[in-house]
Amino acid sequence: YLTDKRSGTEFSEDDEEALVILATQAGVAIANASLYEELRGREQWLGAVSDITNLVLAGGNERSLLESIADHARSLVGADAASIATLRGDGPELVIAAAVGARSGELGGQTVPGEDSISGHVLRTGESIQFEDVAADPRAYQPIVRLGHHGPALFVPLRVPGGIKGTLMVANLRGGRVFDAKDRGVMESFAAAASVAMDYDRSQGELRRLGLMEERERIAKELHDGIIQSLFAVGMSLQGTALMSGSAEVSGRIERAVEELDRVIRDLRNYIFGLRPGILADRQLDQALRALGDQMEARSREKVDVDVDSALAARLSPRSAEIVQLTREALSNVARHAKATRVRVRLERNGANAVLSVEDDGIGFPADSPSTGNGMRNMKERAAAMGGTLDVTSEAGRGTALRITFPI
Repeated sequence: YLTDKRSGTEFSEDDEEALVILATQAGVAIANASLYEELRGREQWLGAVSDITNLVLAGGNERSLLESIADHARSLVGADAASIATLRGDGPELVIAAAVGARSGELGGQTVPGEDSISGHVLRTGESIQFEDVAADPRAYQPIVRLGHHGPALFVPLRVPGGIKGTLMVANLRGGRVFDAKDRGVMESFAAAASVAMDYDRSQGELRRLGLMEERERIAKELHDGIIQSLFAVGMSLQGTALMSGSAEVSGRIERAVEELDRVIRDLRNYIFGLRPGILADRQLDQALRALGDQMEARSREKVDVDVDSALAARLSPRSAEIVQLTREALSNVARHAKATRVRVRLERNGANAVLSVEDDGIGFPADSPSTGNGMRNMKERAAAMGGTLDVTSEAGRGTALRITFPI
């Protein structure tokens, strides 16, 4: 607001008109700049939602989807870091399923208590929370805060039909910019759109899994009702021929051929066990693994202990058939070669990975003569198909440990 010229003289009417014009132009410029920033923010928001939608439609995996959501969230509000915590199976804990930005490599796969934590509070209430310094809040899970070196932070819920799937957090390092009401609005609207994409991705994944299960069921039925029955009929015919043969040598050869047919039938039935989802239709993965242990005990001398993280098993349910088949092949190798008295099967979490291990106290084999059989090769290929690795350690007379590590 101006009252005098620099010279001390009063403004004329012309001067006042010029000032009004300048003030109006300045106001228009400020308004245009604000409008530009708003439009640019909306364009960035729409671009983020479009990227996530395209990723879902392209059939990307859940991990890449969550990382994309976190990365876009970080960019939308100019945060140093972002992470997504989701429920860990049916248990009370949450796991950091995606982390991007500063110090993100240390956060991925870390667990957070479902009770008495900020993420747990957001899950229960469905309300967003923002902090000037998250470390000062008593609900903050300090190991995560220390790892991330977080200061200002904003937590928003990820809602899906029937409840809340997890929480999305954006944060700045200590001493960084504090998020404002505008940032909160942007994050809440973006989380709502991202949640729709997450639910659609989950639905599509379930449809793909059901389609795969139906195809496996069809193949398993053809193997059982066609090939196995035909082989069984051939075996019965050969046994009749052996009874009518007057030559002990011929009878012996036929009996050996029948034994080989029986072995082929057993192998086919084992493959059906891995193919047919009906094996798992009436039981969870942890129950199926325990059933495998019971079956091995019933037909051999080994004592089998099965230790399964039930929450992890629930999360891995879409890959139950692959995990069951890997376990079956590992136990089959133990039964045929190890001469063990005790076997232990474990399925447990190690950070962002799951670990399936089968250990025995059998005869083992020297480190310089690893097995090259089809069984081990098949297991390595199955592990690789799951994005994992197979490691085998053994020592003659000291048993063998098989360890399969794959991403959750």
